[in-house]
Amino acid sequence: MSYTSWRGVVGLIKPTMRTGSLEELIRLLPEGIGVLPLFLRIQRGTEDEFRQVLSAYEEKVDELAEHKVDLIHPEGAPPFMVHGYKGEEEVIRQWEKKHKIPIVTAGMTQVEALKVLKVKKIVGVTYFTGKINDTFSRYFVEAGFDVVAMEGISVAFEDVGRLSSQEVYAHTRKAFLRHPGVEAVYMLGSGWRTLDIISLLEQDLQVPVVHPVPVRVWAIQKRLHVRQPVKGYGRLLEEMP
Repeated sequence: MSYTSWRGVVGLIKPTMRTGSLEELIRLLPEGIGVLPLFLRIQRGTEDEFRQVLSAYEEKVDELAEHKVDLIHPEGAPPFMVHGYKGEEEVIRQWEKKHKIPIVTAGMTQVEALKVLKVKKIVGVTYFTGKINDTFSRYFVEAGFDVVAMEGISVAFEDVGRLSSQEVYAHTRKAFLRHPGVEAVYMLGSGWRTLDIISLLEQDLQVPVVHPVPVRVWAIQKRLHVRQPVKGYGRLLEEMP
C-alpha cells in the first residue's frame, strides 16, 4: 500500500469508458483513501450485454485481488441486477471466497443505504426504458422493498452524460408526485451528472434521495472504517448513518 493511501485502497471496476463519476467519487472521498480503477467497455446498455459481461468483471476482480487492495467495488448496478438479488449475492460470495477480500456491488450498497435510511416504499428513476426497468424493480422487491415504479427517461445510452441536471430534476419530481406516500427516491446509474440536484430534491420533496455516487462514498468509508461526513450531497453523506 502506498503511504498516500494510509486509510486504505479501493479497487474499482468501471463498466464503461465514460468520464464523470470517477472524478466525482475521488473528489468526495476523504483524504488518504486510494482509488485503483479498471475499466470495461459496455457500450449498448442492453439487458443481453449486461448478462454477458459477468466473466469480464470476474477477470478484473482477479486483477485487483493481485494488487492486494483492501476493498473491491464492481460498479454498474444493471450487470448484477439482471441476475437477481440472490443471484448477485451468490456471485459475490464465490468471489470473496476465492480472494479473501471484501467485495461489494453498486446494487448492494444501494440496498444497504435504503435500509439504513429506514425506508421501504420507493420510486426509482433511470436512464433506461422498457422491460429492463421491471428487472431493476424486481431486484429491489427481492431485497425487501415496495417499488411503486421505476420510471425511465428516454435517452441514448451513450448520451446520458449530456442530460442536464435540470431535465433529470423535472423527470424525478414528476415521478415522485405521481406516487403519493413514497418514502425515498432511488436514482439508478452513475452515467448522468446529477450531484448538484440531490440536496435540492431532498429539500423540495422532503424524502431521502439515494444516488449511486454518494452511496458509493458512504459504503467505501463504512468498509474502510472511516467516518467523514460531506455536506451538500444529501442526507446519507451528511449524516453518515
